[in-house]
Amino acid sequence: MGFQQGLSGLNASSKNLDVIGHNIANSGTVGFKASRTEFASMVANAIGTASTGNAGIGVQVGAVAQQFTQGNITVTGNNLDVAINGNGFFEVQLPDGTIGYTRDGSFQLDAQGRMVTSGGLPVANGITVPQGATSISISETGVVSATIAGNPQPQQLGQLAMSSFINAAGLQPVGQNMYKESAASGPPQLPQPRTNGLGVIKQGFLETSNVNVVEELVTMIQTQRAYEMNSKAIQTSDQMLAKLSQL
Repeated sequence: MGFQQGLSGLNASSKNLDVIGHNIANSGTVGFKASRTEFASMVANAIGTASTGNAGIGVQVGAVAQQFTQGNITVTGNNLDVAINGNGFFEVQLPDGTIGYTRDGSFQLDAQGRMVTSGGLPVANGITVPQGATSISISETGVVSATIAGNPQPQQLGQLAMSSFINAAGLQPVGQNMYKESAASGPPQLPQPRTNGLGVIKQGFLETSNVNVVEELVTMIQTQRAYEMNSKAIQTSDQMLAKLSQL
């Protein structure tokens, strides 16, 4: 029993260290949301007793939950940088044609003038900026406009699509700072900015990662100590079994 408990503790601590390392590595990633390991006990029916109770046999990782708290909003001055102040996600078209969701608003223009993410994925509504356009502006509700040569009046080019979720923590990470909806997150909600809890867009700003590096380092130390204690528990169990075999 002691061997099983120690081994489960090693596995859980190792997975937690992976999560912590991923958080720290992305502490400088725009719009990144930290993950948190949630543990659950492992039980088995008690052996050799008449009771129907359960005996604890260790710990396991129950889930890895996303933490969608707001990161700091910092000024960049770039007119294609946008941050969501409040709840919500930008909609992005993934390579398979489905919609992905992100908090990373470091947009740019590709060779065709399409508004894309830093990874080259186009925004969901397919916004294209004409060649030679100047003074690109993005309103708090996501309306993208630009001044076109020969026309002093700004021309509306489209609107950044935004969504929110009843349970954002249930979104499925798919890489490139993107998420997809899941059964746990529920379907996307499509309110207008400022309504039903959806935040507003701030042009010329970016949202930083919400990772607290100091807290992550403290948790890493605690997890490393737990790993060492479980390793010693395994060694002790092994020594006890070796002595019993000699009796």
